[in-house]
Amino acid sequence: MFEVGFSELCMVALVALLVIGPERLPKVARLAGYWVGKTRHMMASVKAEISAELQAEELRQLLKEQSGLEELQTLQEEIASASDVFKTTVEQPLVESIQQVNHNEPE
Repeated sequence: MFEVGFSELCMVALVALLVIGPERLPKVARLAGYWVGKTRHMMASVKAEISAELQAEELRQLLKEQSGLEELQTLQEEIASASDVFKTTVEQPLVESIQQVNHNEPE
């Protein structure tokens, strides 16, 4: 992200040494390191939470699509059972009556 080279770090350290002083510089450096670490940890946790939320949303979408597929499968089963009912109630008696007519016709 930020390209900071060795010379820039040396310049910052020199300015900090001059401004803060050699007695307080180690304490300030520790405090700055603590806050940088805490900030990195916070950013990592926020990133992990966002990632988990995105994965949860993807799972919700997949479940929604899956439920739509289940509805279609249920509809297909209902159509198949209705077709079977149609065959038993309408088609078979019709075929039987046609066969009966064919047997009763003189040749």
